[in-house]
Amino acid sequence: MINRIVLNETSYFGKGAIGIIPGEVKKRGLKKAFVVTDKDLIKFNVAQNVTKKLENAGIPYAIYDNVKPNPTIENVLTGVKAYADSKADFMIAIGGGSSMDTSKAIGIVTNNPEFSDVKSLEGEASTKNKSVPIIAVPTTAGTAAEVTINYVITDEEAVKKMVCVDPKDIPIMAVIDPEMMASMPKGLTASTGMDALTHAIEGYITKGAWELTNMFELKAIELISQNLETVVFEPKNIEAREKMGVAQYIAGMGFSNVGLGIVHSMAHSLGAFYDTPHGVANALLLPYVMEYNAPSTGEKYREIARHMGVSGVDELTADEYRKTAVDAVRNLSKKIGIPQTLSEIGAKEEDLPKLSGIAFKDVCTPGNPRDTSESEILDIYKTAFK
Repeated sequence: MINRIVLNETSYFGKGAIGIIPGEVKKRGLKKAFVVTDKDLIKFNVAQNVTKKLENAGIPYAIYDNVKPNPTIENVLTGVKAYADSKADFMIAIGGGSSMDTSKAIGIVTNNPEFSDVKSLEGEASTKNKSVPIIAVPTTAGTAAEVTINYVITDEEAVKKMVCVDPKDIPIMAVIDPEMMASMPKGLTASTGMDALTHAIEGYITKGAWELTNMFELKAIELISQNLETVVFEPKNIEAREKMGVAQYIAGMGFSNVGLGIVHSMAHSLGAFYDTPHGVANALLLPYVMEYNAPSTGEKYREIARHMGVSGVDELTADEYRKTAVDAVRNLSKKIGIPQTLSEIGAKEEDLPKLSGIAFKDVCTPGNPRDTSESEILDIYKTAFK
């Protein structure tokens, strides 16, 4: 088997890392920034931490803040026009996965106008040109969109999320500054942190996993289990924020190259139907899907439990360490206030068959370690609904 790894050209980590952006912009010969962010990050003066540095360095910029939590085709199309009108030559994506996914789609369509319908980007599109250069500045520790070759756009007309996979969309630079994450509210910190844990666990057990990606994912699981509860309840703990930033990044290094599984397939359906935040959907579904997948994971749940801090796992039977791994994930989820049932987040029982059909066709489904079916996915949804 041939395994491929695609990563960023350059990434910076640590407190104050956003300070390097102006110098990098000038070094690369870039002239004007198109800043892609959301209205809340402007309202609460988070995006301004970056734009002030651009101003001080004399780098002009335009702002595009028409970004939804689950970005849509309309967000992309208006962004493509706004980018063209701005006369910018690069983008800075500030925010969570929504801002970064929107910027990736804008950048790909701009340089590959034959995909201007956006819908044709779903799956592995045969684009010819690299995206407009993107500098990604995450404000959440969850999606790892700054290091992945994936982006997700909602097709509101078809009521589904399109997972787009394209090595040409990867940002040229990522800046993971824990101070940019310090203002995240408790609920967002919790859900995005569990999103990162979902990436790490699914990336570890997916069919495409191999030695190098296993190394990334196990370290991510360890760092998240050690630091997520801390950042939820001590939001200004910069050391723990920094470790969460690293954890979500290395989880992305892995899953971006080997794929995910049906936690994501099922979460995408929830996002398309109810506009459920992606991190919340993943966090809620993860323990249920882990239970379902357990028989098809060999000894991997032993290592998940070990890296989540469970002692004595070598003395446990397969059934015992698998249950222990699921329990460790579920207990962390409960501690940080994640909803535990679909009914809590407004899902409707009569929608479950439709959700199952969409999830089964999702691009993430083939990577699941256990071969599945639409009816089995429905059974998981039903279990999670109660």
